[in-house]
Amino acid sequence: MTDLDFDKLMNECTFTTVRSSGSGGQHVNKVETKVMLFLNIGQSQVLSDEQKRRIQEKLKRRISQEGVLQISSDTERSQLMNKKAVIVKLEDLLGKACREEKKRIATKHTLSSVQKRLDNKKQLSEKKKRRTENF
Repeated sequence: MTDLDFDKLMNECTFTTVRSSGSGGQHVNKVETKVMLFLNIGQSQVLSDEQKRRIQEKLKRRISQEGVLQISSDTERSQLMNKKAVIVKLEDLLGKACREEKKRIATKHTLSSVQKRLDNKKQLSEKKKRRTENF
């Protein structure tokens, strides 16, 4: 991740487990395999103000009104695998949210592309002109 200490950030995360739907048969009804991760963005000591702002802006659909980022996983049948999946999701989401976007530099059309477009327009114009001459 971009200049972010992920190990320290993991200390600020809270994990909860709940019963999961999906594959597993009778096992699903007995074991809490779904893992939910909560991270309070506003109270984080690890994140800078700029990183908090970017995360709030880019991940606003995943953040509650209290400012808590919530990520869950129930794709795996084991709690440990779902916890790993949630951590990978968090790392990926924060990495993308904190990454600085490159500004697009406007460029001009090449001379050959402009000429090609004008030639194409002339050909279409000629084609349409020939159609009206036949009638």
